[in-house]
Amino acid sequence: MSLIVHKYGGTSMGSVERIQNVAKRVAKWMRAGHQVVVVPSAMSGETNRLLGLAKELSANPNPRELDQIASTGEQVSSGLLAIALQDQGVDAVSYTGWQVTVHTDSAFTKARIMGIDDAKIMKDLNAGRAVVITGFQGVDPEGNITTLGRGGSDTSAVAVAAALKADECLIYTDVDGVYTTDPRVCEDARRLEKITFEEMLELASLGSKVLQIRSVEFAGKYKVKTRVLSSLTDPLIPLEQEMKSGTLITFEEDSTMEAAVISGIAFARDEAKITVIDAYQILGPIADANIDVDMIIQNQSVDAKTDFTFTVPRAEYQKALDLLKKSVQSHIGAKDILGDAKVSKVSVVGVGMRSHVGVASKMFRTLSEEGINILMISTSEIKISVVIDEKYMELAVRALHKAFELDQK
Repeated sequence: MSLIVHKYGGTSMGSVERIQNVAKRVAKWMRAGHQVVVVPSAMSGETNRLLGLAKELSANPNPRELDQIASTGEQVSSGLLAIALQDQGVDAVSYTGWQVTVHTDSAFTKARIMGIDDAKIMKDLNAGRAVVITGFQGVDPEGNITTLGRGGSDTSAVAVAAALKADECLIYTDVDGVYTTDPRVCEDARRLEKITFEEMLELASLGSKVLQIRSVEFAGKYKVKTRVLSSLTDPLIPLEQEMKSGTLITFEEDSTMEAAVISGIAFARDEAKITVIDAYQILGPIADANIDVDMIIQNQSVDAKTDFTFTVPRAEYQKALDLLKKSVQSHIGAKDILGDAKVSKVSVVGVGMRSHVGVASKMFRTLSEEGINILMISTSEIKISVVIDEKYMELAVRALHKAFELDQK
């Protein structure tokens, strides 16, 4: 008998019919003799609806009250799922994050999990119950309800799996696994049977939307065996078949993984680039404004003048540009500030890069042959990222996918 954590996203919980399908799937696992903990998200669109009501009342609503409001979406879906499970003949009980307890810090709307009490959960599991725990939320040391930020239910599920030492954490979503790249951009994209935590972490941080990056960090740190699979299949699919479906995210590298130089290609459309000519001490004011900085390049000319280029999310581009023009230029005497809000980032990722040479040259040659100019380059041990003009992003993804033979199994 195994202890399994199931996580279901908003799409999987999006209607009464889909909640009933989730209940049928969980009941199937229970009847096979497994202990099951379920972590559901709010029903699709519900969190946006709730936060939208708050924004109608105030342009800057209090973060504590936002968490009080947003946390109710998961509470509703958990209660509904427990009722659906009971209708399937399964003894089920639902808990909120503050009933379990999921302990967090006090960073409202983006709290981090500090620990999870497992006594109540294990008591119910040992009594033969299915336990449903709200994702996305917890409670701080003062007893305030907190939420973990968008995608936080993934993190909740992996954290629960780590606390319970679960055999596996199954992330059910509306796609059937992790692909070599987005199938909507490249029709030759192929589902991966297995990927390492390192590779998944890089892909998540570089734009892949399959898993929330904090959940991958958690899974890697605590070695939680995690599988991404579809909730839109027949809920009564044979268990043996379901256990082999999707993509397994593992901490165990093997020879077949290293044989593939590149495992996937990630991209981020909404990037913006800012260059400060003849300047220094740039990032302090940017950090103070809570603007995320991604890639950074610093060039020094023969006359010791320094140019500084960095990228930010496009949504924060104008804010960053206005800040630099207003404060940095006047304080440190920058010669000029240039911006480009129409760039994208494309990255190749693979643990096989550690044992294979020539990946960068192949990537650059492929882009050159397509007439794509590289604006910035960033590397790590298992990834290479480039910034290019936004209009070439999809062409670059398809060309690199073909060049690295990711369409070949």
